[in-house]
Order: sequence, then structure tokens, then C-alpha cells
Amino acid sequence: MGLPVQKSSLKPSTQKISFFYLPLDIQILYMNSSKNIEPQKRDKRRINTKFYNTELAKLQVELVKLQEWINFKKLKVVVLFEGRDAAGKGGVIKRISQSLNPRICKVVALGTPTDREKSQWYFQRYVPHLPAGGEMVLFDRSWYNRAGVERVMGFCSDEEYREFMRTCPDFERMLIRSGIILIKYWFSVSDEEQERRFQSRIDDPTKRWKLSPMDLESREKWLDYSKAKDEMFKYTDTKQAPWFVVPADNKKRARLNCISHLLSSIPYDAVPYKKIVLPPRKVEEGYIRPPFSEQTFVPEIY
Repeated sequence: MGLPVQKSSLKPSTQKISFFYLPLDIQILYMNSSKNIEPQKRDKRRINTKFYNTELAKLQVELVKLQEWINFKKLKVVVLFEGRDAAGKGGVIKRISQSLNPRICKVVALGTPTDREKSQWYFQRYVPHLPAGGEMVLFDRSWYNRAGVERVMGFCSDEEYREFMRTCPDFERMLIRSGIILIKYWFSVSDEEQERRFQSRIDDPTKRWKLSPMDLESREKWLDYSKAKDEMFKYTDTKQAPWFVVPADNKKRARLNCISHLLSSIPYDAVPYKKIVLPPRKVEEGYIRPPFSEQTFVPEIY
């Protein structure tokens, strides 16, 4: 079955949903099922690499336009990336940010909280990373750690967990009322595909660092994480700040879908530019540079 999007001439900024790069029968499967339910079997369908690279290049051009619009209009954008371990969140963030100005598009991936941070108001450690006008912040995991890993692994008390569930929707409404555009993504991966990716990390020395003891424990607690995710959606999938689920068994498809949806979520236009003319280099007279022999060079091994 062909991919419907390959025949589409829509600009990324006009696409409305994040399922365009899924086969039609998989689209129907997800649309007819609850978004709280994750697939058990892996989606083994592939996407053509040449098509993927072509589409990704188009989307990245649009991302640059979006970035310029955000800076021009002084918008404040926050994008949360959540999901199971090895669901592909980092890969999508990399494809979004690699063509953008790091002073405008910032990636935040906080580590384990310090003892001081543990004593603070829970959301306090995230607030300093919120955007000013003209910035977009991508959170590689976020305050939803409390509803996920902290809940499952016992890093927070029942009262702390309940307080988070009560106050998180209010916190997000405060952000939205302050003018922040908040977009939340959940990357959904099947049990079978997560196992395959974990095994790939074990076998590949360049990826082994991605596999933490917490990741290994998450395999044993698959059902607990499922329950935590379902409960989190129950309380925080609000009208003002809904969750958008990205089927992520196929990484390439997930990247295209997520970026396409992000572009469709923020109305933007091309920022007009003055024509750039490169000036000629000024010839400096009367200055003699020191000889090359006085400099230390990297050995030319290649």
C-alpha cells in the first residue's frame, strides 16, 4: 500500500494531523482506538529512505521559517517530548534543532534533581528554562517526570504525586495565560519495538551509553508505566493543553509526523528579508603576520 503523503502537495504549515506518514490501515487503527492504548505488536512497515530525506529537508526549511517568525513576533513556545524509554524523543528533537539557531531554539534535558531542588516547589527547577519573547524551548522530558518515572520507581510520595496531578493543569494554564504556546507530545512505542531498540543499544558500543539501569528496570515495569501514563492522561489531557500522541515504532515516520504537526500548530509566515550583498574584503596594508612555523597544528592523520 502506498503512502498517501507522497502524492500530497500541501505545505507543512497547512497540514492538520500527525498521521500523514502512516499507512492508511494504521491510521484507521489509531483513530478507532483510545489514545491511551499502546500497540503490543511492532509496526514493521518501512518508509523509503530517499522519500524520508526529501521530506525531512522540506520540513527543516519550514522550521527555519517558523524560527524566524517566532523571533520576529517575539512568540514564546514550549514543546514537551515525553514517552517511554527508547521511544525516539531524542531523535526528533535532534532533527528539529539541528538546522535552527541554538540561541532561539533551546533544548532542555535536566538531570537528576539535587537535594536543594528536591526541597523546592516542584515546578521551580523548570521555570528558569521557560522561554522569553522570541524563543522556543524543547524539553527532552519535563515536569511530567513526576507522573511517570518518579511515580513508578517510588521517587516521590503518594501525596507529592497527588499534588502534582492536582496542580499540573493549573500550572500549564498559567503558562498559556502568560502568552506561552504549549505543545505536548507523547511518543508511543510497542513492547516489541522497545525491546529491539534496547538490544540494539546493548550490541552497539556507540549507543551503549544511552542504556541506563533505569531503562532496564523500565522493562520489568512495563505495566506499571502503562498505568502511570493512562492516569497522567486522565488528569492532564486538557482542552487548553492536550496531549498529541506520536506512533513511534517507525522512527522516520514519527519524525516526519511530529515535525509536520508542530509546524501546523503555530501559524507562521515567511519573514521578509533585505537582499544580502557580500562586501569585498578590505586589503590591510602595513601589517605583517607571524610565520606559520610558530603555530602548533593538529597532526594531519587523514
